[in-house]
Amino acid sequence: MTVAKLTKRFTDTIFPADRALIVYDTDLKGFGLRVLPSGSRTWIVEYRPHPGGRGVAKKRITLGSAATVTSDEARRRAREILAGVTLGSDPSKERSSLRNAISLAQAWRRYRASHLERKGRSAATIAGYADHIGRLFGDWLNKPLFALAENPNLVTQRHERITQQHGPYIANAAMRTLRAIYNHARRTDRSLPPYNPVEVLDWNPEKRRQTGMGPGELPNWFRQLYNLDNAIRREFHLLSLLSGSRPGALCVARLEHLDLRRRVLHIPSPKGGASKAFDIPLSRAMIRCIVRAIRAGRILYPQAAEDWLFPAASASAHLSEHKEDRAVLAKWGNELRQSYRTLAQAAGVAEIDAHLLMNHTLPGVNAGYVTRGKLLSHLRQQQERISAYILSAAMKPIN
Repeated sequence: MTVAKLTKRFTDTIFPADRALIVYDTDLKGFGLRVLPSGSRTWIVEYRPHPGGRGVAKKRITLGSAATVTSDEARRRAREILAGVTLGSDPSKERSSLRNAISLAQAWRRYRASHLERKGRSAATIAGYADHIGRLFGDWLNKPLFALAENPNLVTQRHERITQQHGPYIANAAMRTLRAIYNHARRTDRSLPPYNPVEVLDWNPEKRRQTGMGPGELPNWFRQLYNLDNAIRREFHLLSLLSGSRPGALCVARLEHLDLRRRVLHIPSPKGGASKAFDIPLSRAMIRCIVRAIRAGRILYPQAAEDWLFPAASASAHLSEHKEDRAVLAKWGNELRQSYRTLAQAAGVAEIDAHLLMNHTLPGVNAGYVTRGKLLSHLRQQQERISAYILSAAMKPIN
């Protein structure tokens, strides 16, 4: 029998033999590393079920691949299993039944109903989660979560595949969805292993996209904007820039959300759900933009214009696709939101005011005492300041 202190260094340096080899740990009886001629290394734990004895055959449980599970984590799992054996349990039988426990599809339905929907998350947020599950994990829907926890290498391989096929940002986002669903399932199903299989990942590096416009880029962008044929889309992009709003929120803006007396546009279900509802203070330039959009809508789509601020010939009767050809309009969507934040800074607007105007969570403990609704008049003044700065910069000659 081969024994050694099973550490990361030992695992990395042991060479495969011409036959399968098990190296047992010197400190924890029954804990071992199985090395195959192919070079594969797998953590295992062996035990005799109680009541034990020499006549009782040993049983073996796989703890995971050494490529994704560290020696410390594997040793911790082995201790938990061996502790259960001393109390009279038979982990191999229990695990056999657990393999048919809660599936990814069941866990997703529970998470959607009891977490996302109950907490009022926006339809766009829920749709994003659903897209990850259906499109990127569709073949795992009937797979027990237990199977993923027992073989986190599956998660690692899927992360790599999504990265190659869809990009690093989508791969990371999909895995965050899977992590959240597993953690939620674990809170109500204690039979699931406490270690989340997503935690083994080497995450793709992410950098915040720096695509916002500065004042020098505005003249050319406004020239492109005024050349757009569709008047409703033209005003939509302009309001996106002047408000810094997420495009998804403006697309579903209804006439009933507009209060010209108070000079606000209510956003009832922004990112984060109904609990994050807020009012966008409107500058005079924003009101003129909205009025132009309403007039154009009544001419182009009179029926849809009775309900929607930006009506369109779509199944939903409102603007649903805001993307443009880059050669026609260089910046749109969230790039205009980044531009708004950049230009607000250039206009000298205080950071906390910019946070409030964009409905961001305020940083710091003291910021939690700020009552947003009591600052409407002040925020409208800051909105006027930003709009004036943007329009002034747009009037400068194109270099």
